[in-house]
Amino acid sequence: MSDIIQLLPDNIANQIAAGEVIQRPGSAVKELLENAVDAGATKIKLIINDAGKALVQVIDNGKGMSAADARMAFERHATSKIRNIEDLFRIKTMGFRGEALASIAAVAQVEIKTRRAQDELGAYLEIENSKIIKEEACVAPEGTSISMKNLFFNVPARRNFLKSNASEMRQIVEEFTRVSMAFPDIFFSLTSNGQEVFHLEAGSGKQRIVQILGNSYNAKLVSVSEDTDYMNITGFIGKPDTARKTRGDQYFFVNSRFIKSAYLNHAVNAAFEGIIPKDSFPSYVLYIDLDPAQIDINVHPTKQEIKFEDEKIIYAFVQAAVKHALAQFSIAPSLDFSLNADIQGLDAVSKPFTGERQQAAVSSNLYKTFSQKHQAHLIEPNEKSELKHWKDFFKSSEESGKSVADTEIKYDESGMVVLEDAGNKLKAPEFSQYMQMHNAFIIVTTGSGFMLVHQQLAHERILYEKYSEAAHSQQIPTQKSLFPVTLELVGSDAVLLNELLPELQSIGYQIDPFGQNSFVVQGTPADVIAGDEKHSIEMLIEQYKHFSSDVKFSKREKLIRCMSKQHSIKTGQQLEQKEMAALTESLFACKTPNVTPNGSPTFLEFKEDYLNRMFGR
Repeated sequence: MSDIIQLLPDNIANQIAAGEVIQRPGSAVKELLENAVDAGATKIKLIINDAGKALVQVIDNGKGMSAADARMAFERHATSKIRNIEDLFRIKTMGFRGEALASIAAVAQVEIKTRRAQDELGAYLEIENSKIIKEEACVAPEGTSISMKNLFFNVPARRNFLKSNASEMRQIVEEFTRVSMAFPDIFFSLTSNGQEVFHLEAGSGKQRIVQILGNSYNAKLVSVSEDTDYMNITGFIGKPDTARKTRGDQYFFVNSRFIKSAYLNHAVNAAFEGIIPKDSFPSYVLYIDLDPAQIDINVHPTKQEIKFEDEKIIYAFVQAAVKHALAQFSIAPSLDFSLNADIQGLDAVSKPFTGERQQAAVSSNLYKTFSQKHQAHLIEPNEKSELKHWKDFFKSSEESGKSVADTEIKYDESGMVVLEDAGNKLKAPEFSQYMQMHNAFIIVTTGSGFMLVHQQLAHERILYEKYSEAAHSQQIPTQKSLFPVTLELVGSDAVLLNELLPELQSIGYQIDPFGQNSFVVQGTPADVIAGDEKHSIEMLIEQYKHFSSDVKFSKREKLIRCMSKQHSIKTGQQLEQKEMAALTESLFACKTPNVTPNGSPTFLEFKEDYLNRMFGR
């Protein structure tokens, strides 16, 4: 019987290994950009065609390679970064395992032009299926230009699993953003299908953040800077008004490498505790520098997850650095989210406390009763006393000729409360069927008990069925804007909005592209308040980006769910009797009144027999 275990051929082994590193065009973008950074480039250009499926090209002005090095770079585990095992614990570069170019060459057609400064001619190579099919000398500028064409051309099954162009382009922009944000001193540009999406001049960290995330962040960033013997933390956190209901702009870099860490994210959230609402997420871009020997970056194929030698120390330092920054800029003490906005508008708060007013207050008798010794219970007997009416609070009911003790509680035939006393019959105000509690819940009486309706979730269900019926049967009417609003978005959001334009039109939005990353809002659904168009669209995009991916919904379904959540009556909004009645009646006119589109209950019912059991009756 012959042996059945055999070594895989190199081309198959390479494709399997490539699947770990190159999962989509964005993965190749990350690897190629990091290689350009390691080459010492000061200018890096990324060119994309067909969302990276047809072409991903990176051009840099780094140190280039010799012809022999260019050939060797595409061999598996060929690297200039590792000489012995100790080097693994002193990694300071982005790439080091020698897998990226070999993996790309296994699943795409690759062309490379490269030249060192000391060479007159450069080297040109064409590689397909991990094999060099063409090699020659060529004229080339100093640096390297590498093109990856027709990704997964030799693995059709994997190509079929790629997502839409817009989705893949978002991933590319995300990877480009992470690398360019980690190295603000390098020029980066991104061109997609002949149109320049990003043009990022070299500058400071704050300039790079504003270039990528938008000018709105310019005045909303608080710098973080903590230097210790163990580690250094620099970067910026967003002021509380940049916090979002969904995870927004959050970036951690360790030794200039982007990482994902729920543990460190919790440290930042803990520092913001009490400053932003509990269901909001802060924005931050933080750079951590520490000894490479204290971390292990070789635990994940994409190197986005790393292990710290002592996570607790890192957690404590991050939390302390963010808290220090908030305190240093006097942000933490000045915020009180529980303070009613109406109170801030009162004269006593808004007007200055002048010296004249201060003197009048200090000289008053009322002030003295609280400031002088043994005066806390003093009540002046004269008529001029500011407390002369204090006895009015304690007038007995006998003075009005009515005694509470003489009052008997009875009920009329309809079950309403009737108060009887001394021959007078006073009918209590008719008990309302609707009562709001904590500006969040509506108590509705029923024949068999009562129901507790959550006003926001109930309205969400109502709007969902309204939007869903209109969108699937006919287009939701658009309310034209008298003065169209110009909307400027960051690159990734602009790509997403372009993808959603047809679906947005079907639900009442009329938005036209207006140059690079800019749009003109010509109209919105009738539910959007005039002047709130820009915020409405920004929130819609933000909710859509972080929509649950557990279940596959169509774009239109996702947008309808996002709209119903966004436009619903929020917790904290006071409702009139008519509004509570209309909301409750509309809820029970729905096809599925008991749950929201996401499955949360809209109301709870308490029946009379259940209430009796609670009281042991």
